[in-house]
Amino acid sequence: MIKQIDAQELSHNLDSYVELLCDVVENGASVNFIAPMSKEDAVDYWRRIAEQIERGERVVLVDEEVGLRGCVHLIPATTPNGRHRAEVQKVLVRSSQRRRGIGKALMNAIEAQARQMGIKLLVLDTERDSSGEALYTACGWQRAGVIPQFALNHDGSKYVDTVYFYKLLGNE
Repeated sequence: MIKQIDAQELSHNLDSYVELLCDVVENGASVNFIAPMSKEDAVDYWRRIAEQIERGERVVLVDEEVGLRGCVHLIPATTPNGRHRAEVQKVLVRSSQRRRGIGKALMNAIEAQARQMGIKLLVLDTERDSSGEALYTACGWQRAGVIPQFALNHDGSKYVDTVYFYKLLGNE
């Protein structure tokens, strides 16, 4: 079951969210953190996310079919000329649950959520040659370009390229 969570629910189930983030970082996901990830850093991250949800700056959808299996974030643009777009972030799927269609279901759900919010354009970025790149391509996203040496990989051992993607929602 995929649903939107509020700040109170995130705070109430903080340990599950911390476990999810630590799991994906430790298992190679390039999601802005370096392994090993401390529990304290994960707690701090999710507390900041709860504050953003509370202020209406971020939408978080979760898959809780059997416990917390994954999540996806949507950050609407706030500039006057950009309110038609949003960024998709943190498509996280627990390592033991990968290759079961959860990522695709989360992407479909966040696109539906964006449409309900009147958003016409979604953007995101991911590490080149990652499972994320394959997922977004399979979900019909368009590749916009590559930036070389954009970030360190999940364990901080080398620089990796990032691929930017977009999806127009207005004409579907």
